[in-house]
Amino acid sequence: MSEVSQVPELRVDIDRETALGKYANFAIFSHQKNEFYLDFALMQPGSQPNQVVAVVTSRVITSPQHAKALLRSLAENIQRYEETYGVIPEALDTTKA
Repeated sequence: MSEVSQVPELRVDIDRETALGKYANFAIFSHQKNEFYLDFALMQPGSQPNQVVAVVTSRVITSPQHAKALLRSLAENIQRYEETYGVIPEALDTTKA
């Protein structure tokens, strides 16, 4: 008799505010031994010449294992995107924004 392993169905719920998302055009990643910090920010011109202000709009804190899985998943999704829509051009130098 063979047993069939049943994988439970994953249900992901999202509230309305979170579903709207937050726009980010800048990211800062840092880490310590047990955690990675992914800060997503909105970068915009400052009030003075040659000044740029980045306001963090969202922070994700995750384990090193999940950070690595996220990296792999993002790379796979970018590859599929480029196969469908063409190569994504590299970002401009944001230090001169």
